[in-house]
Amino acid sequence: MSQPLMPKATAVWLVDNTALTFEQIAAFCGLHILEVSGIADGEVAVGIKGLDPVSAGQLSRDEIERCEADPTARLALRESTHPLPQKRSKGARYTPVSRRQDRPDAIAWLLRNHPELSDAQISKLVGTTKPTIQAIRDRTHWNQANIMPVDPVSLGLCSQIDLDAQVRKADARAARERAKQGIAEPGDTLRPVEETAAKYAPIVAPPIRETDEDAEEDGDSTESANMAKQPEQGETTETIREEDGEFGPTQTDDDDSQLA
Repeated sequence: MSQPLMPKATAVWLVDNTALTFEQIAAFCGLHILEVSGIADGEVAVGIKGLDPVSAGQLSRDEIERCEADPTARLALRESTHPLPQKRSKGARYTPVSRRQDRPDAIAWLLRNHPELSDAQISKLVGTTKPTIQAIRDRTHWNQANIMPVDPVSLGLCSQIDLDAQVRKADARAARERAKQGIAEPGDTLRPVEETAAKYAPIVAPPIRETDEDAEEDGDSTESANMAKQPEQGETTETIREEDGEFGPTQTDDDDSQLA
């Protein structure tokens, strides 16, 4: 059922100037009955000026009187004598000027998250042109350094319903192409955790076991360390090092006589 122009303002006028029930006004204006009740209580549509549907040509006085006499009747919208606007031909979606600067971000998001969408579908969603889409795909856009992928739904460039419809259409087209080429449908994209964990598990080296030969070598090195010469009473460490030749050979008396 068609709704009147400015339904809340029309409901305000009908509540204030007619004896129609809340159900009749809600059905005619496309509102919930609780909204109409809130309008009557002054809690909803505060500050909205009522719009007379009779002077606007949306209702006739006779139609209002008929429904006032019969609470079960419903108001019928009067047919407009004004010419209806022509339906816009199919093409790119109109984007407000304030949001046009966000279109490159939306295009980058669609190219990254939905590569199955065609250029015509992206152009229809965000209202852009194919050269712009190709420039962002090739990273040759003049503002490529400042482009950040953002969901077009959150930017207000399209609705989630339109985006889902285009994605389903693209998936159906891809399925038809795979069927023509005889390619099987892709299976699950996620693998079980056990499979991926086993594949990428870190490699741990086995512990090194000590053999009998290694144990004997360790015992010999310990004994040799214990048998090292310890300084006796009255001797210093330097004396022991000199005796062992640690500081090189010492000069003897024969060597002194030869030098003389």
